[in-house]
Amino acid sequence: MLSFVRMKLLQKALIKDLSKVCTRYSSTVSDALAGVKVLDLTRVLAGPYCTQILGDLGADILKVERLKVGDDTRSWGPPFIGNTSCYFISINRNKQSICIDLKSEEGKKIIEQLAMQSDVLVENYLPGKMEEYGLGYEDLKKINPQLIYCSITGYGSTGPYASRPGYDVIASSIGGLIHITGPEDGAPCKTGVALTDLATGLYAHGAIMAALFQRQKTNTGQRISANLLSTQVACLVNLGSNYLMAGQEAKRWGTAHESIVPYQAFPTSDGYVTVGGTNDRQFRELCSRICRSDLSSDPKYLTNALRVKHRSELVDEIGKTLATKTNSEWMELFRGAHFSYGPINSLSEVFADPQVQHNRMVQEIDHPSAGTLKLVGPPVEFSNSGNYIRLPPPELGQHTESVLQDRLGYSSVQIQQLRENGIIN
Repeated sequence: MLSFVRMKLLQKALIKDLSKVCTRYSSTVSDALAGVKVLDLTRVLAGPYCTQILGDLGADILKVERLKVGDDTRSWGPPFIGNTSCYFISINRNKQSICIDLKSEEGKKIIEQLAMQSDVLVENYLPGKMEEYGLGYEDLKKINPQLIYCSITGYGSTGPYASRPGYDVIASSIGGLIHITGPEDGAPCKTGVALTDLATGLYAHGAIMAALFQRQKTNTGQRISANLLSTQVACLVNLGSNYLMAGQEAKRWGTAHESIVPYQAFPTSDGYVTVGGTNDRQFRELCSRICRSDLSSDPKYLTNALRVKHRSELVDEIGKTLATKTNSEWMELFRGAHFSYGPINSLSEVFADPQVQHNRMVQEIDHPSAGTLKLVGPPVEFSNSGNYIRLPPPELGQHTESVLQDRLGYSSVQIQQLRENGIIN
């Protein structure tokens, strides 16, 4: 029989082990990507948006920035909060910032040391530039075979456009988005936000998640290549399919839909509302709600195909009716309807919208120099893991010294020498 003292010691040891297990499990449950280290060598939008999503999910994001100037978007303003643009603030939360001269041997060594500790590296330099620095995938694969290396480019790492700088508005021009955006009889228009950049960031984030999952089975990393142009072409979806399989060229439709009528914005007496009668039942209900049942019973409008054929006159009739009331009056009359509807909101109306507020889309966090920041939070909720704002967007090079000391074991003397040599800020 075990002595009482020995039993107590075993009990304490068991409790301690269980505590470790529970702590580890709790961390995993609260943050899906807890413990995943991401080395972020991206700037502007697609790359930072990708790494911000990973950071929201709990990954440890270390943002490597250029000496003195940092990410281009730090200066993209006004508006500014303190010395930092609202643009930069919007896509760089949950990150730490270090400033390193990648062109120097000492800077290269620091990146190599950090890459050895990292699970993921994301970069969006021109193709060949990282290889020029000795920091390409094949270089870092030798020192960390488990590294997932994601490159985001404008047009791809090879091909006739590979060496061109890649920006959203150019990729969306070449990829057809601007051609199909704008009023029907007007000039092509840029979208209000850089959707091609954002979609590329989302694709890259999904690819990284898949590679992390595969690495659990293979114990090896891999290179991921994402680019703005391919993303935009993929996002043509039904319009691309219409052309490839039916030879149908796309055109601009304003807010209208090529294949569904009515499905567009209409002016009201004080703004605009968007309504969609996407099937015959919804169309009949819409007509009933606006007291125009004569339209739903008209033989010209009985089916969607007929409504598309007689688009101009039907849209004109609906428009005349909707112009007689305000947005809020129509919203009240449409309440509970089975067809889709909604006002076209300004940003002040967006953030005052009761559903947006219910979804807790605005979150606040304190910034060391800018005070309290109001940020648009993550749009996805998990029942058993975290997805939220943990850290404010970093100041330029805010964490250089602590990272070198705590992660890489550099002494104060070594750090000062690096600073004097212009390797770090």
